[in-house]
Amino acid sequence: MITRVRKWGNSLGLRIPKSFAKEARMGEGSEVDLSVKRDHLEIRPVKPASYRLEDLLAGIHPRNLHDEVRTGRPVGRELL
Repeated sequence: MITRVRKWGNSLGLRIPKSFAKEARMGEGSEVDLSVKRDHLEIRPVKPASYRLEDLLAGIHPRNLHDEVRTGRPVGRELL
């Protein structure tokens, strides 16, 4: 598909056809990794990080566990 690069403020912009975005699993607000490979642009969708509670808890060890942090007296519903 041939398309045009357009001026967008001080930068340049490129419209991605809906069918291409759908195939690449991209949507409005998607993060992309933009790089130059030799003489062409490469745009790749960034997969959102996924976390599992079990994995996060497994990373807690005595050497990276901090003490309780005091933030002041309880107020409002914290008193209940």
